[in-house]
Amino acid sequence: MEKANCKYRAYVQILKEELIPAMGCTEPIALAYAAAVARKTLGSIPDKVVIGASGSIIKNVKSVIVPNTGHLKGIPAAVAAGIVAGDPEKELEVISCVTPEQITGMKKFMEDTEIGVVHIDNGITFDILITLYKGSSTCNVRIANYHTNIVLIEKDGVILKQLEAGKEEEALTDRSLLNMEDIWDFINTVDIADIKETLDRQIKYNWAIAEEGLKNDYGANIGKVLLKSAGSDISLKAKAMAAAGSDARMNGCELPVIINSGSGNQGITVSVPVIVYAKELGVSEETMYRALALSNLTSIHQKTPIGRLSAYCGAVNAGAGAGAGIAYLCGGGYEEVIHTVVNALAIVSGIVCDGAKASCAAKIASSIEAGIFGYSMYSQGQQFLDGDGIVTKGVEATLRNVGRLGKRGMKETNEEIIKIMIGE
Repeated sequence: MEKANCKYRAYVQILKEELIPAMGCTEPIALAYAAAVARKTLGSIPDKVVIGASGSIIKNVKSVIVPNTGHLKGIPAAVAAGIVAGDPEKELEVISCVTPEQITGMKKFMEDTEIGVVHIDNGITFDILITLYKGSSTCNVRIANYHTNIVLIEKDGVILKQLEAGKEEEALTDRSLLNMEDIWDFINTVDIADIKETLDRQIKYNWAIAEEGLKNDYGANIGKVLLKSAGSDISLKAKAMAAAGSDARMNGCELPVIINSGSGNQGITVSVPVIVYAKELGVSEETMYRALALSNLTSIHQKTPIGRLSAYCGAVNAGAGAGAGIAYLCGGGYEEVIHTVVNALAIVSGIVCDGAKASCAAKIASSIEAGIFGYSMYSQGQQFLDGDGIVTKGVEATLRNVGRLGKRGMKETNEEIIKIMIGE
């Protein structure tokens, strides 16, 4: 019983740790956060900046608009925003409160200040090193492995904080406790009061940015394109709403979202389609909360072995998670849920991540479609079987294969994508 209680508390805590607010694409925001911490430590606006970034950070920041910057793009813009207007106490909402004067100040800072960007490779996929100079004074801040994990603060050669950078997410609750059978048990037995606040915030924030994406002009307007032909098709509406949230998020919208696995796009993907189905099917609030817990935990479980950043598109696991939540809302049991996930992954596991930008919305739509289709397949007696490509017997074995594919198999793919994007 005590072991079960420990796992229960861990699952509640995992949701609390993962489902946190962030404003703007999380990689540029991590840069802004590091820069804000460095600026505070230095004690003044620097006259020179050097930004060290791993290839995956360069890839994910290159093409995305940084919110509250007057539509500036890229690594220097994210760092300038953190230096000029960042509040390090707000972490992933570091640039949520910015004045028009500060936006002007960012642009002037970029014009007047020497800002260098260098590609660093310390064997860590997620690696940021900000160095600020002011006269003879210097400051270094390093973030490694995940978005708020500051492993070094150094000023004028004096180390103010230092942690081991090699271990991923050691401060977080052990994700290896996750498995589909226990996730299913948890979402069916959890006291809703233990997860309600966490999920209420996800519903509020992520629905708001989806509505904003449909209301205004963002990126390639994937959500609007899909909705135009949706009619009464609930699956198309679910795809359209989620895509609209990404349209807005990738293209400068200043609304925050609740993230999943360190990603706003994944946070939108696991939640918005489930909310659409819950509304359309008229289920109880409690049923919606249980479906959202299932979707979120299923996605986190899939993403854990892959890591925060890779060449494997995170929308894929989030879409499969959404499929699991939708299967539950439609009356599916454990078998329907796990086969939905396996079917979805068999369809779209080859989608690559080539950074954060407008096309993420379309990848989200495709991943949600795979999740919904995966459920539709199984509900009609169809499934992909052991030996069908990376699919093998048992949901956990298949998830291990997908994790291996994303973490190890696509490592070289990631390197090639980065070289293409930086023009090598």
